[in-house]
This record gives sequence, structure tokens and C-alpha cells, in this order.
Amino acid sequence: MSLRSIRPQTGAPDIIMLANGQTTPFAITFDDGVSCQSDGWTGAVMHKMRRDTGLTLLELAIAVLVLSIGALAAVRASDQARVSIGGAQDRVLAQVAVRNRAEELHLLGHAAVLPDFITLNGTRFDLRRTSKATASGLREVTIIAQSGRGPGAALVVYLPDGTGG
Repeated sequence: MSLRSIRPQTGAPDIIMLANGQTTPFAITFDDGVSCQSDGWTGAVMHKMRRDTGLTLLELAIAVLVLSIGALAAVRASDQARVSIGGAQDRVLAQVAVRNRAEELHLLGHAAVLPDFITLNGTRFDLRRTSKATASGLREVTIIAQSGRGPGAALVVYLPDGTGG
């Protein structure tokens, strides 16, 4: 601990120590933050400790609260991503089902009799289609695939009016 400053208090002369131990008012501050001051002629010396630079219990509680909120947000985001990815498999399989049906209709013609369901990767997809003639002589065929447990898919294709070839 080294001495940083010795200063007389406001309005007092330089520090004077009398034979009986009394002094003029003064304050001494050391590098580590410890200070000591005299109130003057009584000789009473008061020591002041600078506040520790560590965390108080309140600061620690607030930090834990903020980190908890951040962790909760991260868990919710990862759970939402898991749910989204889980639903993606059924959606992709439904898209595969409608594209397969569109290719079958392209090869066999829009009037071909095909089953109303298909099973892909253990999932059953119900397939529906509607067909209508267009002014240009093509058939607009809407194909919809829907599973019982997840999202479906729809596809609109234009096929020649007649049999495939």
C-alpha cells in the first residue's frame, strides 16, 4: 500500500500535529482506495474503505435474470425450428406425390383412371384432381395431395386435350 495523496481539508492550514497528538483536519488516500481523515482538533480518525469492485447480490440476480431470459428465447427458437423441420418432411412428400401424379397424367392422359391415394415413406396421401378445358385447347388439371397428419401440396399442370403420348 503506497501513499497517493495527503491533503489538508478545505480552509485548514498545512497539517499540524500538536504534542498531545491532536492535528488539524486532513485526509490521506492510498493507492488501494483506503482513506483516512481526521476531523480536526479532537484527534478522532475515521477510516473509509472504497466500495469493493465485485458484484453485489442484486447485480448478480439481475445478471442471472437476463441470462435466463436469453436462454429461454434460445430454447423457444430451437423448438420452433424443430417443429418447422418436422412439418417439412410431410410437405416435401406431398409435393413429390403431386409431381408424380402430374407425370402419370402426362404419360397416360388427363382422363386416365388412377388410384385416389399413394403411400410414400410410410405416409398415405389422398390425391384429388379437377380438370377443365382452356380456350387454347389444353386441359388445366389441378392436383392436390393431402396427408392426415401434416400439410399438403397442390400443383396445376396444363396437358394436351386427349390421350398422352
